[in-house]
Amino acid sequence: MFDFSELRLPVIAAPMAGGPSTPELVAAVAAAGGTGFLAAGYKTPETLREQIERVRGEVPVFGVNLFVPGEPSDRAEEVAFYLAELRGEAERYAAKLPQPDPADRDRFEEKLDLLEREPVPIVSFTFGPPPEEVVQRLHRVGTHVVASVTTVEEALHAERNGADTLTVQGTEAGGHRATFHPDTPDDEVSTLELLVRVRAATELPLLAAGGISDGIDIANALRAGATAVQLGTAFLRCPEAGTSGPHKDALIDPRFAETTVTRAFSGRNARGLRNRFIAEHDATAPAAYPEVNQLTKPLRAAAAAQADQDGLALWAGTGYREAGDDPAGRIATRLWEEAGSPVPGDFARD
Repeated sequence: MFDFSELRLPVIAAPMAGGPSTPELVAAVAAAGGTGFLAAGYKTPETLREQIERVRGEVPVFGVNLFVPGEPSDRAEEVAFYLAELRGEAERYAAKLPQPDPADRDRFEEKLDLLEREPVPIVSFTFGPPPEEVVQRLHRVGTHVVASVTTVEEALHAERNGADTLTVQGTEAGGHRATFHPDTPDDEVSTLELLVRVRAATELPLLAAGGISDGIDIANALRAGATAVQLGTAFLRCPEAGTSGPHKDALIDPRFAETTVTRAFSGRNARGLRNRFIAEHDATAPAAYPEVNQLTKPLRAAAAAQADQDGLALWAGTGYREAGDDPAGRIATRLWEEAGSPVPGDFARD
């Protein structure tokens, strides 16, 4: 079974659902000596299978990330109020709001079946611990299982369920917080602080995620106990990423001066560039995923078609100004060189 300590470059391209994660991005970082994850979230099993085959034809070691479906929320009234609030946005963008479906599971079971029939080296999970029976199914086909966690309690839960490695995600991370429950508030615990806490509670290998944008950040994460680091924002502007043009431009636009954590776009806490949509809707968005995500999907699509950055979910971590536009492999290699190219295991024990 795969072991992250075997990576020549302990640098991982994070799964970024909604477009940025592409087979080309994953393959480029893996070819440089690291690895990466395809984001299965929001994709059909058919599209996911096609992307897996494209990566498999280029590199031997890579992963797939799945969203763990939660229980349907009981916030129908709050969702209805939010839908009414978003009618003004629908008029602005000439978009039609859907009727939300709280039971939507993003075809989780079909994707899991695919990964059991046609195994990949690594499967990671976000939005909850991989259920014990799911871990066992993947272990039977030789897959290394990773769970994303944001607290010590989540880490211990994932360990009990059989996860092989934990991705420790601090508050600085761009995109969705990996909390097990949609209504969990952002506790503002940094990646380094959380690494120290989780390292003290478990002996499982740890991947550091959140706010890692240069070699110093990588070195510090390894010192704090990580085996490797997972970066998303650092790759958003590279040519292999599927990030939209308006999103790439916003990352270097002085008009967008800060990131913030918001539920406005999806009903789950996520960090992105603060824009008009967040300013107007953050305070009223309910903790209801996937319903809020379903409601805003056509709005985001219409805003993208109009290149209106103020209507987009401009996901980004706190180090977004460091995101460069070099090829992904060059970015990964440069970051590792900046870190001083330490041996991860030895460096963590300094």
